[in-house]
Amino acid sequence: MKYAVIGAGGMGVQYGVLLQEFAGKEVDFIDTWEDNVEKIREQGGVYVSQDEKDRHLAPIHIYYPEEYTGDPDVWIVFLKQMQLDGVLKRCAALFHSHQYVFSAMNGYGHFEKLAQYFNPSHIFGGTALIGAEVYGPGDMNFTGGASAKAMNMCAYDESVNDDAINNVEHTIFEDFTAATLNPTIVSNFMGMCMAKIVFNSVLNTLCTMYQIRFGEFMKHPGARWMTEQLVDEAYTAAEKAGLTLLGTRESEVDTICHTAGVAHPLHYPSMYQDLTKGRPTEVDYINGYIAEIGRAHGYECRLHEFVTQELHLAELAFAIHHPEFAH
Repeated sequence: MKYAVIGAGGMGVQYGVLLQEFAGKEVDFIDTWEDNVEKIREQGGVYVSQDEKDRHLAPIHIYYPEEYTGDPDVWIVFLKQMQLDGVLKRCAALFHSHQYVFSAMNGYGHFEKLAQYFNPSHIFGGTALIGAEVYGPGDMNFTGGASAKAMNMCAYDESVNDDAINNVEHTIFEDFTAATLNPTIVSNFMGMCMAKIVFNSVLNTLCTMYQIRFGEFMKHPGARWMTEQLVDEAYTAAEKAGLTLLGTRESEVDTICHTAGVAHPLHYPSMYQDLTKGRPTEVDYINGYIAEIGRAHGYECRLHEFVTQELHLAELAFAIHHPEFAH
């Protein structure tokens, strides 16, 4: 199985490099961030570290979409929601009917966009409790060691029961396992996705707003209570929409607190990395998406509506205090 990663940021590089280094797989990388592509080419690879240790140069092959001529079996897509449309259009000529695609991006909205280019039966979704930081072009740090990584994966079109497709899913699962990504195959696609959105709606948003690490959030005496409030409202919105999430309110709260306080205490969320580089965040695809589901089914998510606006205020405040990041 040959892979190609679209989006050579922290998560895309982590998946691709781990597949190379631990699973022995052939992986190509596609990116549109010019500084990143040129730096990686200049260095002869990308610098990677694990929890700020063992920094080394991982040789990789990286291309702009317009120059890539490869034909991977599986695409792995890790982009920001706001970037996805534009990058997929640039990559459209590279997609073929026999190929499969996997994505574990934050937020929601990307699978319908991927379905414009791929047969829905060839799409696999995922959610990853796996952290990564981008120090700069060609320089990435992975957070949480092999024992701390965890991810779920699920077929986008659960109605399909085809041996060939099932074999592809199992092969991807085996490769991800060898790459120390600790995957679990689950059913209930939307339940899987919503559970991760709920997770991100607490840690990503609150830690970004206050510019702190996961572990620093958990040091706050009210951290668990705040988590419970946001989780409870999100689960109620999902129930109103007829969605059954993986796990219960209580297990989701426990997962968030354990991830923040034990598994990944040093992690800054990707949303924080966007904020502090003067880029728009994905809050509308996370807390905003939960609020949208609630509104669509007659339930007002007052907390998630408020937190969404708070994060946009944090974006404005950062721009005021750091005019050098103005675009």
